[in-house]
Amino acid sequence: MAPVKATPMMQQYLSIKERYPDVLLFYRMGDFFEMFFEDARLASRELEITLTSRNKNDDAPIPMCGVPYRAAQGYIARLIEKGYKVAICDQVEDPRAAKGLVKREVVRVVTPGMIIEDELLDEKANNFILAVSRHQQTTGLASLDISTGSFRLTETADVAAIIDEIRRVAPREILIPESLKADGAFASFFDAAPDYAVTVMQDRSFEYAGSRQRLLEQFDTLSLEGFGCASMKAGVGAAGALIHYVSETQRQKIEHLSAVQTYFLGKFLVVDDQSCRNLELSGNIRTGSRHGTLLGILDQTVTAMGGRLLAHWLRYPLLEPEAIQSRFDAVAEAGEQMQARRDLRERLKPVRDLERLGGKLSMGHGNARDLTALKGSIQALAGIFDTLSRFSVPLYAYDGDTAALDELAGLIDRAIREDAPPTITEGGMIRTGYDQELDELIRISRDGKGWLAELEAKERDATGINSLKVRFNKVFGYYIEVPRAHSQRVPDHYVRKQTLVNAERYITDDLKHFESRVLGAEDQRAAMEQDIFMALRDQVKAHHGGIQAIARFVARVDCLTTFAEVAQNNGYHRPDINTDGVIDIHDGRHPVVEQLITGERFVPNSIVMDNRENQVLIITGPNMAGKSTVLRQVALMTIMAQMGSFVPAQQANIGITDRIFTRVGALDNLSAGQSTFMVEMQETANIVNNATADSLVILDEIGRGTSTYDGLSIAWAVAEYLHGLNGTGTRTLFATHYHELTDLENQLDRVKNYNIAVKEWNDEIIFLRKLVKGGTNRSYGIQVARLAGIPEPVIRRSKKILARIEAGKHLAAGEKDEAGAGSGKKDGHVQLGLFSPAERKLVEAIQMLDVSRMTPLEALNTLNELQIKSQSVVY
Repeated sequence: MAPVKATPMMQQYLSIKERYPDVLLFYRMGDFFEMFFEDARLASRELEITLTSRNKNDDAPIPMCGVPYRAAQGYIARLIEKGYKVAICDQVEDPRAAKGLVKREVVRVVTPGMIIEDELLDEKANNFILAVSRHQQTTGLASLDISTGSFRLTETADVAAIIDEIRRVAPREILIPESLKADGAFASFFDAAPDYAVTVMQDRSFEYAGSRQRLLEQFDTLSLEGFGCASMKAGVGAAGALIHYVSETQRQKIEHLSAVQTYFLGKFLVVDDQSCRNLELSGNIRTGSRHGTLLGILDQTVTAMGGRLLAHWLRYPLLEPEAIQSRFDAVAEAGEQMQARRDLRERLKPVRDLERLGGKLSMGHGNARDLTALKGSIQALAGIFDTLSRFSVPLYAYDGDTAALDELAGLIDRAIREDAPPTITEGGMIRTGYDQELDELIRISRDGKGWLAELEAKERDATGINSLKVRFNKVFGYYIEVPRAHSQRVPDHYVRKQTLVNAERYITDDLKHFESRVLGAEDQRAAMEQDIFMALRDQVKAHHGGIQAIARFVARVDCLTTFAEVAQNNGYHRPDINTDGVIDIHDGRHPVVEQLITGERFVPNSIVMDNRENQVLIITGPNMAGKSTVLRQVALMTIMAQMGSFVPAQQANIGITDRIFTRVGALDNLSAGQSTFMVEMQETANIVNNATADSLVILDEIGRGTSTYDGLSIAWAVAEYLHGLNGTGTRTLFATHYHELTDLENQLDRVKNYNIAVKEWNDEIIFLRKLVKGGTNRSYGIQVARLAGIPEPVIRRSKKILARIEAGKHLAAGEKDEAGAGSGKKDGHVQLGLFSPAERKLVEAIQMLDVSRMTPLEALNTLNELQIKSQSVVY
């Protein structure tokens, strides 16, 4: 930073900036936020605003840019979206009352994880900041959404599980201690995930003793026992670091953080981040949006809180059968009581985002309109509870008391006008009749306008000047304006105040007295209204616990009735839940594909899996036939069932699953130096190293990224390994083009073959989309190529080449087709296998031997013949 002239203002700026070196400082000057030096250069570039300079005539002018104070929100949002942090340095005293330089302080630091403004947030998604801490061999994790008050912590000795959990939480910002920065596992993780905004803090911010004390002060308790985390030193360290960061950036104690939820990673179905993307649970793999995802289909919630809770349930499906059945009971009752459900959903619609309203008002950032929204939401509860009285399932019962909230809503109703302005400093918020002293000030201001009209009429009559006007501006206050043509007729008691080109402006003693009375009343009125508003906001802060509790209840009701609505609209049915590892689905459908396909009817499929006879299912069939759809729909129905939703099947019995792994078509990750094959192998390694007997594994083609022999070898070995994993095996759906894998059914007890049926017609194929028992030895690649639009000459040439390869004949580039090639006649060619025709004959000869009936001499002679034949095979 270049040396500058030490003006008082610049001294103040530099002293504040010194305390916030790594953030952009928005420095309030009148109606603008100004930035200087490198902050100005950076902001002008990122915001595309003009870069100018202060003290332009000096030897070293100061780079400067600025944005209007009232429009700053949009500019801050753009900077946060780009990963920057912004310190808001505001004027903390009235410039009119200041003696000398106006006092300024940083009132808040806005970071990607510290956003509370509605316009900067997705209403149906949480905005998490996350902290990671290490204590001995245990790693702790805590996450916080400051806008809603959602605060959770966990810990584990498994670093890979923590990294998976970071991805599942999907935070906007991550806090780590300096000592963790050099940790190999986390360093490689952050290098591979540059989208995370990472803030490195001193290790002492994560120490257990200090963190524990911060949590006790935050929650105003003597112990952490009530939160179930007293002994979790790594988790408490992470949570305490978050509280410290919040205090440093928000410059206040956050009242609505009144508890922390302790959870354990082993209590939920785990779907790792890669599998989440492969299954398109919440993000479309092509567009990144919700369209074409399971969340997009299921989320028909009518409140913002319900939308966020449903997204949470999707990422944290349950493992406890009793808890799942409780949700099923609630969905079933809402489905049976269709009219009550529809009435209830209508009554939920007026409920605004209670979680974020309560959080914003508790932090002192809300306005009168937020109070009105809170009031309307509380008033809607009466109708909601009235409708809920028609339900009997416990999940629809609220065990709290809303009397205090009803009183709060009544207070807001009496105090705040429905048409209150968005600002809290200019008056116009408080209803007439709420405060007598305020009413008197309002009467003075209102009557003053009538008095001015009377004064104007009286002065016109007295002077005879019909064009005389009584006006007001902020510079001169109230004045009488007379055209210069009539200035000779102005009375002597008029005192000239200003001369214009075409008019003269005057004041009188009466006007000066009126001005002091009215302007004082208007200023007093605005100040009094602000005081009343802030007192009401403090009342909201005192009720933040009740507001959060009712918000969670409304969200739960919204989710459960949404599941019932979606089930009825889409033909879903209640599944059974078992702990025996059985997955038995009758006429199951893919919940997303069935909604998106056009031009054909979705064909349902049935499937049975267990850990006794049908553990590994090998599924063959041509591309585009529907293998991937079948695989994915089994995984999606398992997730849906364990989150409490009905499923798209006529009947289903879903075994509790602890983890779902997927290995499906991966895109080359060239930017990270990884080929398709490397990605395939990494995903496969994750599966074979972490799957259990209660897991569900989805393998959609492995080994295609390398040579045929290597690929088949890997696929075969992986299938064998999963079949025998830990002596029990794991449930696996394995789609493949390696038809040789179908031989596994004859060699391994719990392997079964299935294929997607097709019908051949005039050298073309018709996809029947039906899963049937048995394998297939054809991939119909050339027929699929025709369907994809490959030109007919290429198709004919492909068939010619395939025929020659299968016959073991020499290939010649550019060879002309013989007459009749590609004529459309069915030629009966089979798909090229791993072995050549000569090898196949040798294998078939061995298979035909009846060793049990051969004498020793016959066996030796036969072996000699086979050896001679094998020498003719060219490798």
